[in-house]
Amino acid sequence: MAGPMADGDDGVCPVRDVLDRLGDAWSVLVISHLEQGPARFNALRRAIAGISQRMLAQTLRKLERDGLASRTVFPTTPPQVEYALTDLGRSFSTHLAQLAQWATHHQPAIRASRRAYDAAHLDGEE
Repeated sequence: MAGPMADGDDGVCPVRDVLDRLGDAWSVLVISHLEQGPARFNALRRAIAGISQRMLAQTLRKLERDGLASRTVFPTTPPQVEYALTDLGRSFSTHLAQLAQWATHHQPAIRASRRAYDAAHLDGEE
């Protein structure tokens, strides 16, 4: 198959490869917060409700590995670490903002469809 859904040179579909990483809720939320500017770890942790210290650390490492976020260590005592979006991360955040706008606009219709579906399938039949 040709096009965006085709496997890349390494046999991995580029769309699935990127969406597997960015499709999780934490990555999207971290990117959204970093879109506002660089932030320290604890500031991100306070800003993102429900994220654990471990999950935030894992998410930041993944974003850094993928080139979407950068990590800067300042030589202070104790050392301060700041995270920021890279150019690649900022280019993604533009598309993420469009997706968020679409979701906000269409959420009422989606919820109404879910309610109608659930009501029609209340007896558990497909």
